[in-house]
Parts: sequence; structure tokens; C-alpha cells
Amino acid sequence: MNDSPAAALSGSAVDGGVADPTAFVPPTVFAAEAIVDLEAIRHNIRTFRAHYPQGKIMAAVKADAFGHGAPASATAALEGGADLLGFARLSEALQLRATGEEAPMFAWLNDVPNFARHARANDIDISVSGLDNLRAVAAENTGVNVHLEVETGLNRGGTVAAEWETLVAEAARFETEGSLSIRGIWSHLSHAGDLDAERTRAQSDRLQQAIQTARAAGLDPEFTHLANSSGVSLIDPSLYNMVRLGAGVYGIDEAGIGLRHAMTLTARVMQVKRAFAGEGVSYSHTYTLERDTTLALIAVGYADGLPWAAAGKAEVWLGGKRRRVAGRISMDQIMVDLGDDPVAEGDTAILFGPGTQGEPTVSEWAAWAGTLEHEIYCGIGARINRRYIN
Repeated sequence: MNDSPAAALSGSAVDGGVADPTAFVPPTVFAAEAIVDLEAIRHNIRTFRAHYPQGKIMAAVKADAFGHGAPASATAALEGGADLLGFARLSEALQLRATGEEAPMFAWLNDVPNFARHARANDIDISVSGLDNLRAVAAENTGVNVHLEVETGLNRGGTVAAEWETLVAEAARFETEGSLSIRGIWSHLSHAGDLDAERTRAQSDRLQQAIQTARAAGLDPEFTHLANSSGVSLIDPSLYNMVRLGAGVYGIDEAGIGLRHAMTLTARVMQVKRAFAGEGVSYSHTYTLERDTTLALIAVGYADGLPWAAAGKAEVWLGGKRRRVAGRISMDQIMVDLGDDPVAEGDTAILFGPGTQGEPTVSEWAAWAGTLEHEIYCGIGARINRRYIN
């Protein structure tokens, strides 16, 4: 197989035996890949199920499944035992539905025109966050399934306590008229990562009161849900009949329950060169060589999701050991200090992975950059090929 740049750019359209140079044939060897272990996603759902044996599990595949790829990740989550798929934006849910995915779906931000009509036509539950939102849904008169969001302490989306009684009264009237159907009541935790669960319990108490008020108004929601990945172990599971799992689906283990990271980010060595003591590396020469060394150029940078702020601390796994990233992280590439160890062009570096070989983890990259694992996963760009295993 010819994997040269010329071969990659050669086309399939042929005139007189000459390939069309304007046609593009995708390469079979990539400068960088995100390898997604689908069995890790299945394992994570099964692990949550062991902690939440009753009720439904919603797996969030928003933001292209936290950068892992929504179609494949959704399938793996459902195979692992998830019951529904969750999305931030309705447009995300519509895109996945268009691929043929038939699983139940819920989206909590209505970001498309005539959102109730599109949601109803595609059998997608939507969220209502306040009175104006509720009335807009009812005005479309579609009978769409709605989850009412309660403000319990996050102070983001949701209906505040002063308006809740009015909202559920109107929702009951709209449901009787057939313009919508109240399928759920929910809220979102603000401090699920805290060891001290006092705020989480307070939010749960507020949601319980809101549910009682809604039932008194004549509503009978099928689903009630509050816990996210890190909140599953903090909330009495008997209080609600669904959990929404996001970061934990992909291995971000804030609850410490034995999850597995699903993504390994790799990149090829594009060039190997000698450099000498006293020379600087990369922009502004923030890294100065203390000795003669070998440098490896790896074609991945901050445009691909590596955080610029990790420079000076970041490491990769290459040639059987950890290597320091030399100098700043550029838009498209990084340099790695090899010392005198032999590494060849075409060798593969592991930027991060599950850590089982000694390679850095996404948690370490987040710590080096002073950010969240979530942000790094979601930032892995479109130039990075996704390859699925297991």
C-alpha cells in the first residue's frame, strides 16, 4: 500500500490513466488518532448499574460524546445497559436521530426554530426551564414530551421557587388540552463532586418539594431525575427513578467507583533531529537544552485539543518511557526531548491513555493545564481521526 502524500492526494477519477489531482482519497495512516475503547464505555455503564440497580440510566452523548464520537459511543452505552441518551442541544439529538438511532432521547436546550415540532416529529423529549419556555412549547400544540426543570441551587437553567406553582398549574392545563405531555421533573446538581454532601441533600430536598407540588397540581411524571455521574453515590436512589450520566460514561471517575478511561490519544513522530546544548526549542525559547539531545516532532497541538497551558509540565509516552514536551505547545505540533535514546520517524507517541503502560492520563494533562478532564476530551479536534476498538 502506498501511503505517501502523493498517493493520499491522488484521486479515483481517471482520464486516460491519469488520476484527477483535485480528488481526495482519505489517508489510511493518520498523523494523530483518538482510539476509543467501546468496551470501556460498556464497562462504565455496567459499573454505574451496580451502584444504581433500580431505575433508568441516561447516558449523555452531548458534545459529540465528550469528543469520543456520538454514534459509536451511544451504541456502546446502550449495549452496556443505558436506557436513554441525553443531549445538551436538541440539534445534537436530531443529528444522531438522523443516523438511524432509535433509542429514547432527551435534550435540555431548545436551540432550533420550531423546536417542539421537530422534537415531537423525531420522538425526542425536551426540557422546559420556565414559564415563557412552557408557553412557547404549548403554542406549537404538538403533544411533545416535556421534562420540567426546577432551579434548586445551581442558578443556571430551571424554574425558580416563586414561579413553580404557577408553572405546574399551567403545565397541567396544557397537558389536559393535549398541547404537551409532562413526562419528567428534574434538576441539576451544583456540588456533586464535594465530599461534603450537604448542598446536594439540600438540592434534593428542594426537588422533592417541587415534585410534591407538581403532583398536587395533577401532574404524574414518569421520570424524576437529579443525580449526575458524581452524584449517584450521594443521593438516595429510591427518591428518583433515573440518573443522568455524563463524564463517568467516558471514564472520568469523580466518584471513585472503578471507571475506565475510554480514549487513548496517539500521534506519529514526523521528524527526528539532533539539537545542541544551549539552543532553545519552539516559540520564544522557553525551553533551553542543557545538553546535546535528540528532538522528536509530533504533529499534534493546541488546535487538536492539547492545552497550551500545559507547556513546561506536559509529558508523553514514547520509546518505552515518559518524555518531556520541550517548549511551548504550538497550534499543530509539539517537540519532545529524547536525550540519546533511539526513536525513529513513524514511531507512535501516546499523549494520554488509561495509564496502564505508564503513559500520562487525561487527568494528568488536566492538572498540568489547570483545567478539567472534560475540557480536554471535548477539545479533541476534528483533525484527529477516531478509531474504535472492542
